[in-house]
Amino acid sequence: MTARLADTVTLLGDLIAFPTVSDLSNLDMIAYLAHRLEDAGAHVDIFHDESGHKANLFATIGPETDGGIVLSGHSDVVPVAFQDWASDPFHMIESNGKLYGRGACDMKGFIAAAAAMAPDFADKVGDRPVHFAFTYDEEVGCFGAQSLVKTLQEKQIRPAVAVIGEPTMMRIIEGHKGCYEYTTRFTGLAGHGSAPDRGVNAVEYAVRYVHRLLELKDALRARAPAGSRFDPPWTTINTGSLQGGVAHNVIASHAEIQWEMRPVQISDADYVKRDLTAYCEHTLLPAMRAVCPEAEIVTEVIGEVEGLEPTDINEAKQIMMELTGASAAELVPFGTEAGIFQSFGMSSVVCGPGSIDQAHKPDEYVSLDQLQQCLDMLERLGNKLAA
Repeated sequence: MTARLADTVTLLGDLIAFPTVSDLSNLDMIAYLAHRLEDAGAHVDIFHDESGHKANLFATIGPETDGGIVLSGHSDVVPVAFQDWASDPFHMIESNGKLYGRGACDMKGFIAAAAAMAPDFADKVGDRPVHFAFTYDEEVGCFGAQSLVKTLQEKQIRPAVAVIGEPTMMRIIEGHKGCYEYTTRFTGLAGHGSAPDRGVNAVEYAVRYVHRLLELKDALRARAPAGSRFDPPWTTINTGSLQGGVAHNVIASHAEIQWEMRPVQISDADYVKRDLTAYCEHTLLPAMRAVCPEAEIVTEVIGEVEGLEPTDINEAKQIMMELTGASAAELVPFGTEAGIFQSFGMSSVVCGPGSIDQAHKPDEYVSLDQLQQCLDMLERLGNKLAA
């Protein structure tokens, strides 16, 4: 094991020990990384959320000028509750060339590798800076990254390239769909089940709403862009749950639908939202309010995360192909923060150690070989910056 890999392994063990599940604070991990990067000579800024319990970290090695390359990862991890782990998920275990622990591949492995390479970047960086962006709440809506790009815009910090180190087995990913999640709530009027015309059955109106979602789901197939490389090539809609009512013989006064869509293009998302708004305003609500003027349909936006759109010109892809030796880039079905950075004007790709197949599961791991491949790529990046 090389000294750099050994340092990365130690660092990863420290990061896994921070239980940064999304509903908990990430401040201790952010402070740890800030200290590590400052010791390497980075200029570090920490930006807290409104609660003060979470924060983004943005650090720069090299000149504080426009351009530069962002190495990005999210600090939060998914819960371990009700998962059967063979060992303590927040105590890293090494076995047979694999490092086990919550967040090992998703995505503290990449964060550890990037932070471990910071001293090397400091020795080699020329006139193009290297930035580190470590965010909060990716797993519950990418809220940290959305806040960070607004902060960068306000401070007029304009990086050119972003590499998001989600686990891809070090393959280069140039595209993925967006992920838009919603909860739609229906408020009707309760009553006795024997007199349905005297109440407003929220469950029945929720079912009509789901039927509209199914119609839109079919319509979106015809809107698939020509030559789309996504699988499936069209925007999808999924109804995750429908809950409501209290008993067999009571008109349901409340119902709730949890649903999502994964657009391949922003125009599809706009099309769906316009249609549903019109359907509620012109069809469902008038019928509900004819019986109960206080009836409501309210949709809460849980998260609207932009997809990563493949582009003909992508500096990030060209750089990563040079650094990894890959001859092509791919698309994936899962979402990342990459589209958020792209929307801010950066060319963006996803590339990091480990497999998405291990993410969110018990006994999550990243292999030593994958970490070494990531370190080799980052070392070549340092050499490129020094050229």
